[in-house]
Amino acid sequence: MRYKLLFVCLGNICRSPSAENIMTYLIEQANLSEHILCDSAGTSSYHIGSSPDRRMSAAAATKLGIKLRGHARQFQKSDFQDFDMILAMDRENYEDILTLDPTGQYHDKVYLMCEFCSRQTLKEVPDPYYGGVEGFNQVVDLLVDACEGLLKCIISQQPRV
Repeated sequence: MRYKLLFVCLGNICRSPSAENIMTYLIEQANLSEHILCDSAGTSSYHIGSSPDRRMSAAAATKLGIKLRGHARQFQKSDFQDFDMILAMDRENYEDILTLDPTGQYHDKVYLMCEFCSRQTLKEVPDPYYGGVEGFNQVVDLLVDACEGLLKCIISQQPRV
């Protein structure tokens, strides 16, 4: 049985696919690919089917040497059942996800991504879409920190991992 993570932002072309791919890279480095699965989604339908933003892809390639894979999809209510943890990039997306669970049944699965940072002090992953190169680089640095912390947390809490 695999432990399943879902990373969520607004459009699923910048932050959440970066988190998904960075986490997948860290999981591969730790030889845990058969135990942990990653996916990403957006709370909006703006970019369904689109590849990750080219500026985000360039930042990930330059800073980490990884290629961002995947295509944007919208968060679905069924994701609550399908995933063990749902990681929102910012407070607005966090609230949008919780709104889709009015009974609160799955609220304990939803987290803010920055809760897992150990070096960075930001509480939310900023949306770099309308900014310059430095914003995309900042997102990569922030997500590396958060993903490293998340992986440590999962390993410490999941005896089967």
